[in-house]
Amino acid sequence: MKRKINCHCESVFEAEAPGEINLDSNPAYLKEILEGSFFTFICGNCGKKHKPEFPLIVLWPSKNISLEVFPELERAAVTRNLKPGTKAASGNPETIIGYPEMAERIAAVNDGFEPIVIEGIKYYLHLKAEEENQDKEINIWYYSRSVDQEILEFHIHGIRENEVVIAKVPLSLYAKNLDDYRKNPKTGIYRALRTGSYTSVKNLMGQSAGSTRRE
Repeated sequence: MKRKINCHCESVFEAEAPGEINLDSNPAYLKEILEGSFFTFICGNCGKKHKPEFPLIVLWPSKNISLEVFPELERAAVTRNLKPGTKAASGNPETIIGYPEMAERIAAVNDGFEPIVIEGIKYYLHLKAEEENQDKEINIWYYSRSVDQEILEFHIHGIRENEVVIAKVPLSLYAKNLDDYRKNPKTGIYRALRTGSYTSVKNLMGQSAGSTRRE
């Protein structure tokens, strides 16, 4: 699918960007998403790098994953149509808003983690970070897993200007939260993290996503 991209140099160029991808049949897309190079286009006139967000369906049959990805600019419109306290109907795609969320979700699933538990851990990291930085907009992203050290690494943006703060969470803490979720999947924090087909810490924090990318 051809997409038009407007560059700051006032030129307009076309780029090939499909509306649906399958990570099993096209594993190159998985690699690009995890590396942060997905949908990167270069203006032929001035050489500027562009990373636009287009509506996208992401299928990952081997992981039982189906995502409907909306551009970050559509966040307000998308969230207005979601119903608090409900869950996506079986078989329907999950809602993702913004490519950073898409990359994070795919990274978490690829590393073998339950996404809603990751969002729950992010919530507690948010509470701690915002308690000490009340005047700042904080964004937290799951980044990777260190198998040797049994550590989950989260990147915190917004505490220090132009600097990423790294939070390391023991795998044992994730395992405890996973056990809690499996025992009580429809109550407490896990119910609050879901709004219709959208599962995100942002349902609890009441904040915008910001423009920082997970890359």
